[in-house]
Amino acid sequence: MSGHEPFARYAFPPNELGYCGPADVAQPELATHAREFDGAWPYLQTIADAAGVSDPLDEDVVRAYWVGGPLLEKVDPAELLSRLRGAFTGQVTGLLGDLTGHAHALAHHSFHVFVVYPWVRFLDRDPATPVRVMQDCRIRWGTVDSVTDDRAEMISRPLSFDGGVLALGDPRGETVRWSKNGASLAPPPAVGDTVSAHWDWVCGSLSDADAGALAEATQATLDLVNAARIRA
Repeated sequence: MSGHEPFARYAFPPNELGYCGPADVAQPELATHAREFDGAWPYLQTIADAAGVSDPLDEDVVRAYWVGGPLLEKVDPAELLSRLRGAFTGQVTGLLGDLTGHAHALAHHSFHVFVVYPWVRFLDRDPATPVRVMQDCRIRWGTVDSVTDDRAEMISRPLSFDGGVLALGDPRGETVRWSKNGASLAPPPAVGDTVSAHWDWVCGSLSDADAGALAEATQATLDLVNAARIRA
């Protein structure tokens, strides 16, 4: 199964903002440039190798990275850390250099956002900006409460930083777009749907199992980050 379509859906929001991947590539063609997404590609390769899959853009591999699922458990954390340190040598990172091979590192997008990106370093200085960026950059899940024109209001748990702990707060509404100039990344959402969001975009509907996997992976990475910050 090809993961080109789900890769393009989740990769488009940061690419549109100029944060990841090549410039001036149409959304449907993003997966053909997947190697140029230097944040995502090492994870996809590692998951594929651990699962015995030849194509890093296999659909199950792609969904494991962006959403979660059982393939993540096949990845050896020490092997993942070794690969990521090699891939990001010379770059400023967050907690990547502080973790041991025994840490339960996950080949999941939340790990890249909370651990590899340097924003976690700035939480104790002025948490507002790093929390906002990490909130937007992580893959969120929520229930659609209303849809108006090209926007949807979804109820989700925002990222918070309180008492030195990075966590998910109480549910509240957030507005995300599902369409822009007649184009969308997924079918129109309906009230009651559980959807995923990346930056300002709805990326698609989630099954209960998908939402559970995303919540589990996100919480596991938050637990790892908080434990690493205590030890640091």
